[in-house]
Amino acid sequence: MRYLLSCNRIAAAFAVICLSTVAASLRRFLFTTVALFCLMVSAHAQVKATADHNPNTTATSAFKFKNVPSPSKDDAAAKATLLLVEGDVDGNGADLSALTDGVLPTEEDEPAKNFFFNAGTGGGRFRMDLGSVIEIAQINTYSWHPNTRGPQVYRLWASDATDPKFNGTPKSNIDPATCGWKLITVVDTRSKEGSDGGQFGVSITDSRGSLGKYRYLLFDCFVTETGDEYGNTFYSEIDVVAKKQ
Repeated sequence: MRYLLSCNRIAAAFAVICLSTVAASLRRFLFTTVALFCLMVSAHAQVKATADHNPNTTATSAFKFKNVPSPSKDDAAAKATLLLVEGDVDGNGADLSALTDGVLPTEEDEPAKNFFFNAGTGGGRFRMDLGSVIEIAQINTYSWHPNTRGPQVYRLWASDATDPKFNGTPKSNIDPATCGWKLITVVDTRSKEGSDGGQFGVSITDSRGSLGKYRYLLFDCFVTETGDEYGNTFYSEIDVVAKKQ
């Protein structure tokens, strides 16, 4: 009987020790998780995507916005190389070079002056190679269409290509974060009202004055709507502004 009581006391004491150890481990895990989450939020919170919109009635070929700078002809993207990573390009539109040639559309519905993915497809990915690693201060994207092809919906990734796992052409079934890319921001300029025709300008900056040092940018583009086949954005121009030394 005494032996059984001793065994029970030992078992109870062991259970208390185990529970205490588990509780301590759980506290450490929760603390670490919360700390990492706070760091992630803090890092992304410094990147700002400013979106501006000119409705059809006021949009002009000058692409002048209240809060977003007008397109430039001599930015860092002017000499960049563009590569289609995934997706079908619409034959009615321009090729990728239209995004960096400094030539803007003069009308609200001018397919030949805009790059866009084929009707009925779900968007796609394209990569911009700046030629070498540069420190980027700002990335600006522009679009123009009288209807649902005006807004911009994309995820912007960047890389300096130094990661041993770097994959320069990740398809849509590959998460860029797993192969050397960093997510800069997510852009979605669609309005809740749905009256999205017109001109859109987006300026991506960082409160510290630099988005980072990168060579490659990956644009992961999505459709603006699925009500019909015409949800792929008319992208007019992309500017990359290097930080002044």
